[in-house]
Order: sequence, then C-alpha cells, then structure tokens
Amino acid sequence: MSLPEHSATIVAHADWSVDPRKRWVAVARRDAGIWRLAAPVPVGDVATFLLRLRDAAAGGAVALGVDLPIGLPRAYAAGLPEADFLHFLATVTMRPDFFRVCTELAEITLDRPFYPARGVLGMTRAAHAAALGFDDAAALSRACDRATAERPAGAPLFWTLGANQVGKAAIAAWQGMLLPALAGGDGVRLWPFSGDYCRLLAPGAVALAETYPAEALRHLGMRLKGSKRRQADRAAVAAQLAGAMAALGVLPDPDLQQATTGGFGSDPAGEDRFDCVLGVLCVLNVLAGNRPDTAPADPWIRRWEGWVLGQTALPMEKRWRAPQDAPKVAFGND
Repeated sequence: MSLPEHSATIVAHADWSVDPRKRWVAVARRDAGIWRLAAPVPVGDVATFLLRLRDAAAGGAVALGVDLPIGLPRAYAAGLPEADFLHFLATVTMRPDFFRVCTELAEITLDRPFYPARGVLGMTRAAHAAALGFDDAAALSRACDRATAERPAGAPLFWTLGANQVGKAAIAAWQGMLLPALAGGDGVRLWPFSGDYCRLLAPGAVALAETYPAEALRHLGMRLKGSKRRQADRAAVAAQLAGAMAALGVLPDPDLQQATTGGFGSDPAGEDRFDCVLGVLCVLNVLAGNRPDTAPADPWIRRWEGWVLGQTALPMEKRWRAPQDAPKVAFGND
C-alpha cells in the first residue's frame, strides 16, 4: 500500500492512565527515510500535549496512537439522538453529569453512564447494564472490546473499577485532551470516524487512533511469555522488539536501546513505557502497509464504536452485530 503524499513526519503513542505518573509517550521522527525512535517520556501537561506534537512535526502530520477507548458501545448509541460519535462529542457538554461516575445503580442514566465510583453491594456489570436498559452485560462492550480468536476481551468503556478498567482513563483523556482539542479546531482527526487512517495524515493534522498493546504484540509477530508487568519478562523480549524495529526501519536511540534490554525499568511505570513502544511500532506497521488502516464495513463501528488500529480479527461471538437496525446516516465508503 502506498502512503499519501503528506504522510506522517511524527509517529507517537501515548499510554494513558488516570494517574499522571503512568502517562507516557514514545515519539518517532522521520529523518531521511529512517524513523528515529526515542525512549518514552512522561506526557506532561495534557492541555499542551497535542500542540507539542504538532510543533515537533513542523507542519507535517502527526500519527498518534492512544491506548484508551475512542467510541461508544452500539447498545448505548442506539438510544442517543446524535447522528454519530463526532456529533456526540460536539454536544457532550449538554450532558453536564456525563463524566461524573455513579456511586449507586439508581444514579445511572444515559446522561450519566460511568459506574461504579467504589465497591458497593450489587456492583456487577450485569446490574450496570440493566440500569442502562441493556439486555445483558455484553452490551456494555464495543465490538473491538470483545474477545477474538487472537486475544482476550478488553474492558468496557463505562466500567470504572478494578485493575483492568479503562473508564477512568477514558474520562481523563476525553476531558483533558480530546474535547478541548476538537473544540479548539486544532486539526485533530479521529479514526475511523473521519475516514481511513492514512488519508487523515494531512499537513498540520493529528490523526488519532485507538490502539491496544495485546493487539500490537500479535501484529508485530512477538510472543511475550509471562506478564508485561514483570521487568524480567519484558527484558526477555528485547531481541524480538529489536527485530520488529529493524523490520520497520526504526532506529532506536541509545536510551531506548538501554531501556529495551533492561525491561524498561523496575518501577510500576515500566509496563507503560513498554506499551508505548509497542504502540508506536503498531502505528508504523500500519503506515508501512503491513496492517489495514481501515475499520470493518459495519456502520455501527465506523460511526459510533470505533475500532483498534490494525485489527483484523472479528469478535468470536456474533451477538454484537445489531441491537436494532443499522444507523441510516450515510458515511464515507459505506
């Protein structure tokens, strides 16, 4: 696949968390046909994050991956008046309680879907789904959250409790980064809602896509034995990681080489730095044409749910396909 004339000059990936100490970004810069990849650094001030990336691109495009949900589950979207996710984001300020996490089931509504703020009696995903009017807990998940033949399921957007929850990170990123950037007209383009990924890489634009480290490992042909939370297990894949970089024409700087062989450090943020590098290579793999830059031709996915960049495997269960008739608004290549 040939890239558009104005392809990325900066490729970055941010591993996000509600805890600023666990927000890290890795940045690759294109230089004479080589991608020079630096060691991950803290994201820093969220309000200026995208602006700093655009400044680093010096008029070129920024290809940015983020490890957090971008989209809404179709069972939830089916009850909304907006035409698609982009229109929803433009009007979410009309729902002042949207990001306020519910402490009790009785507080849950379509305008306040995040739950639970803490562990309480009756706190189950099935009860959460029922409070939103869904048939079962599976309806909390988007298609790309569900298990495939290649990886286990991810956590649903609106659930905010437990080690693997993603809701709080989504709240922090949407409020602190995404919504201000879209409102300010900062050239941010969301994939897949605005079109195929490579076509979003216009001069001065930030093409933002959702990624998933568990997908990235498989896309890169890597196999991690053990847990990415253990430094020794991360260090054990250093040779695989170096091979993936070489295959993509990526030149790691000395600090990154040292971080890779050292398993990205012994502190709790080591897994976040590891995920950052996987994420950058995932985006570069798509730009190289090794993985698709498109989402499945399902109108719910392209307009509402979003997708994981480079993912090709569909959910193993088929019940996700349609809570009701597909939305009728025309879009892109549909």
